[in-house]
Amino acid sequence: MSNEYVAIVPARGGSKGLALKNIRALAGKPLFQHAVDQGLRTVSRVVVSTDMHEILGSDQQDTVELYNRPSQFAQDTSTMDDVLRDVISAQNLTGKTLVLLQVTSPLRLDQDVLDAISVYETGHYDLVQTVTPAERSILKWGMRQGNTFIPVSKPEYCFSNRQSLPEVFKPNGAVYVFGADWFIANGGLATDRIGLCEMPNERSQDIDTLADFKAVEDHLKK
Repeated sequence: MSNEYVAIVPARGGSKGLALKNIRALAGKPLFQHAVDQGLRTVSRVVVSTDMHEILGSDQQDTVELYNRPSQFAQDTSTMDDVLRDVISAQNLTGKTLVLLQVTSPLRLDQDVLDAISVYETGHYDLVQTVTPAERSILKWGMRQGNTFIPVSKPEYCFSNRQSLPEVFKPNGAVYVFGADWFIANGGLATDRIGLCEMPNERSQDIDTLADFKAVEDHLKK
């Protein structure tokens, strides 16, 4: 894999759903370490952006950089755009292609990461993200504007049989691939040129609560 690829692993300490989940042991090692090890296997170089002393003091390979994230970017209100902008600047990642690996998606396979990179390398997209199938009836939904119903998609979908609606996918947060220079110039991740890489629902579990964590543990045991 080209050394122009860098895996970014964000790991904030202030989780509300499950305290200290990023360092909680899963299958014999801290949750964050699963993402770090996967980054090493798929793109070689990893940068961990964290405010957690337990992670900053952990033993890592030479190709893993532990970046002490400033407190202003480790708040509940901090956005991923904030976190990425900070780490790109602080770690001099301009010119690199970034592979964002969320710690809370430990069921992601190495092949999912490599597949997302392959889609990105087609050059058709600003950003590639992993997705999972979702309920297509969401295309019947709408937003409220006063007493006006604004369809989320085409008005005719509101009156179609569910079976005739197009397939729908939702981001699962596991993998994002994009260029650091593009991100800075664009001002964030939002774009209308997004490629997708599909992952099944059973591997799209995102850990937010203790129940989520236990569900992932059960899956790994099986």
